[in-house]
Amino acid sequence: MTPFEVLVQQLATGLSNGMIIALLALGYTMVYGIVELINFAHGDLFMLGTFLALTLVGVLGLDKAGASPEATVGTMALLFVVVPAFCAGLNWGVDRLAYKPIRSAPRLAPLVAAIGVSFVFVNLGQFWGGLPMDVFGGGRAAAAPKNFPALVSNANLLENLGISTAVRFTWRDLLVWGTTLPLMIGLTAFVRYTRLGKAMRATAQNPVAAQLMGIDTNRVIGATFLIGGALGGFAAVIYPLFNPTIYFQLGYRTGMDAFTAAVLGGIGNLPGAVLGGILIGLIRALSDQYIETRWTNSIVFGILVLIIVFRPSGLLGARTREKV
Repeated sequence: MTPFEVLVQQLATGLSNGMIIALLALGYTMVYGIVELINFAHGDLFMLGTFLALTLVGVLGLDKAGASPEATVGTMALLFVVVPAFCAGLNWGVDRLAYKPIRSAPRLAPLVAAIGVSFVFVNLGQFWGGLPMDVFGGGRAAAAPKNFPALVSNANLLENLGISTAVRFTWRDLLVWGTTLPLMIGLTAFVRYTRLGKAMRATAQNPVAAQLMGIDTNRVIGATFLIGGALGGFAAVIYPLFNPTIYFQLGYRTGMDAFTAAVLGGIGNLPGAVLGGILIGLIRALSDQYIETRWTNSIVFGILVLIIVFRPSGLLGARTREKV
């Protein structure tokens, strides 16, 4: 590959990974924008979604060779329905059981609760990963990485189009782009134009005033957790189709990237979360290629620190006066 082709390849890979990070970052930033809670359990919710996707694939027999294209497409469609519904329901249940009773408590209490829920999810993932299911490649040990079946071809679409280049843009990349972009656009339109979306913006701006105007803020917050969980569920399906290895600590690594993306773009800001996710995906890809993989985390968080120093509200965050 020529240096230019290497650069283009890393940009394409970074964009694909960045879009997955952005989906998770949207869940972080939506919840924080409404209730000012950093839901540290969100990454581990995503991890449980990937394990559910792998379990469904095994139950339906798609881990075996020779599955028909129709069965593969049908299974993928089922994954895109069941996994987001599971993550949305679980996220909503956590809010009702763990966060809602302490919503009026000092901010430290919900934060500690979120960390506690995160530990519970991690242990559930470890237990789930240790179940004796043949589909869990890499052995039955709970800590062993699990191989997700290659349901989507890794063939280079550019070659099929007759373009002679060493750059690869595969069906997996197309799946990521073709799924995440409509979700992001649809979420933006939902928040901007629908009645519930306007109620979300009103609640985020001033919960007390929203209640005085007749808005059921508890319902709005519940809907926010549902939508954020569903976005995490979509990411939980897309991620293993693009990067076919999952493990019970996946939520920590990916969740930290998503949280960093939300802060980088301006936590509470939807376009900022998308921008932050894409930037982190690009930074990781370019750092892995041109510097060294072991320095990538340092570079990502170093850039985050620099941006926060000079722009504390994030790249697209609005500057607001602190209320006293």
